[in-house]
Amino acid sequence: MGFINPSPQPVPPAEFLRLPLQERIRVLSTHWVEDGFGTPRVLHVVYVLKMLGLYFAVGLWITSMTTAGVEFADPGTWFDNVVVYQKLAVWLMLLEVIGLGGAFGPLCGHFVPMLGNIRYWLRPGTIRMAPWGRHVPLTGGDERTVVDVILYVGVLASLVVPLVVHADPVALLPAGTGPQELIPPAAFIPVLVLMPLMGLRDKVVFLAARSEQYLPIMLFSATLGAIATRDGASAADFVNLVVAFKIIICIVWIGAGVSKFGEHFAHVVPPMVSNSPGQLSIVKRLHYRNEPDDLRPSGLAKFMAHVGGTTVEIVIPVVLLTTTNNTVAMLGAVAMLVFHIFITSTFPLAVPLEWNVYFGYIAIVLWGGFGNGFDASVYNIWDFSEPLLLIPVFGLLLFGPVLGNLRPDLVSFLPSMRQYAGNWASAVWTMKPGVEERLNELPQVEIQVDQLQRMKPTPLEHDDAEMTLQKVMAWRAMHSQGRGLFSVLREHLDDIEERTLREGEFVCNVVLGWNFGDGHLHDERMVAAIQKRLDLAPGDLVVAYCESQPTPWRTSRPQHYRVIDAALGVVERGTWDVRDCVKEQPWLPNGPIPLQVGWTADGYRRQHTLTTGRDAVT
Repeated sequence: MGFINPSPQPVPPAEFLRLPLQERIRVLSTHWVEDGFGTPRVLHVVYVLKMLGLYFAVGLWITSMTTAGVEFADPGTWFDNVVVYQKLAVWLMLLEVIGLGGAFGPLCGHFVPMLGNIRYWLRPGTIRMAPWGRHVPLTGGDERTVVDVILYVGVLASLVVPLVVHADPVALLPAGTGPQELIPPAAFIPVLVLMPLMGLRDKVVFLAARSEQYLPIMLFSATLGAIATRDGASAADFVNLVVAFKIIICIVWIGAGVSKFGEHFAHVVPPMVSNSPGQLSIVKRLHYRNEPDDLRPSGLAKFMAHVGGTTVEIVIPVVLLTTTNNTVAMLGAVAMLVFHIFITSTFPLAVPLEWNVYFGYIAIVLWGGFGNGFDASVYNIWDFSEPLLLIPVFGLLLFGPVLGNLRPDLVSFLPSMRQYAGNWASAVWTMKPGVEERLNELPQVEIQVDQLQRMKPTPLEHDDAEMTLQKVMAWRAMHSQGRGLFSVLREHLDDIEERTLREGEFVCNVVLGWNFGDGHLHDERMVAAIQKRLDLAPGDLVVAYCESQPTPWRTSRPQHYRVIDAALGVVERGTWDVRDCVKEQPWLPNGPIPLQVGWTADGYRRQHTLTTGRDAVT
């Protein structure tokens, strides 16, 4: 890849677009091995500057301006006050809601402009997604109103409040602990009220804020923090708050680790490493069995996935929660810092760079940065003064991950703590010629093939832009569920070679303004919202959609799919065996994997004869 220009395409774009779908996926998936998305290095510089400058430096500056014990020019003070944990969480939540966090830029499908979120959510008439619009009064409909805009502005203002208020000193602290300050607990009340209300009107804003990560910090800051700063508080009350903070971050790690059990995650690591701008080509190739002929994960990839990933995210956090040894705690915190640095270095699609910086940095703060010198591990789970209170603390934090693993159809993969586990609700959209262009009729929407043709400083020709977007299709095919989705489409559509195919997440980004790997945002509800506005004919827009596999450590559990026609709704439901997916190459050289059709809508007929599965439908 070049510094200013994207990497050269593996074949001339005009020649590429004449190839059949199967061959196009083969060309781009094998090219991905060493080249990844082909992003110009200047964009990696933009991401790094945003991560270290806008988030980290500005966040610490804000903290120093509102906290007596933190000096921006004295890095030693960045680690010895727990208020940094609070301030940086609020700052990151604000950046995420605005659109300057993980969903920013080309790696999330925002090419020109690179900002989504706020551009959509300040404009009445754009599409919103109420989670329970048919059941919760005053939340129905799918069009953003002036009330929604006002509520969104209120959310932004509520996040500014705890940022700008001055921290209050904690009166009583354990012996040996240096002076500590906390954001006044009342400062969190506005966001704790407004963010859930916003979520009832539009779950996209709620999820974009990464509420499952940051609202618990604010909730415990408002409750346990109020106890720790009240008149007559004891030193143990402050310890309880710090322990709760540690439990929050460890539940996130452990939940992510558990989600990586099963067949999916080993297929995430190779394409993620391949997208790393600083990784050697030989290291990238070593993550595949025998590229370019066999792109299944190698033994190294499986080791990195389940030892470097799953084991690290489960074992080390458990140790951090339970150890009473300060050296062990510090080593564990450093290990988690290295873990997050590695993830950041790969620049994965849907780049959660700031989140990784925050979690790596805060691990050092919570387990090594304050207390008696470098022994903050004195605050561990055994020091919680009210053991019975741990039951609701763990219950609240584990509710989303437990329910999300048992019933992934009910819970977004974000509160399920399935971040980058490869076991995602996903979709591939197919459109007849001319249908994608009609998406530009929707408020605020500009399709990505048009964005790429006016991207500065290197606008692409149409065929080059189309080939660039199809790289994302190859990326999807390199993951387990991609094999299933393309099998569904090949079995359903006899005109698939003439259709425009798009990754559902990228479509979601231009229609809703945000996506972060959550297929629930672009399922039949978003399809119905588009249909209501465009009035498409049957067959114009056909989506293959799959739900996350429940409890993936039980390999016999099938993965459910459904086929959505914009004009007809859901027309077929069925399952596939994930073990069949992971045996195949991304381009399915042996044909579609077996599908088990469970239900077909009355009167629906496939455009293509079913050649696999248990029924034949013509």
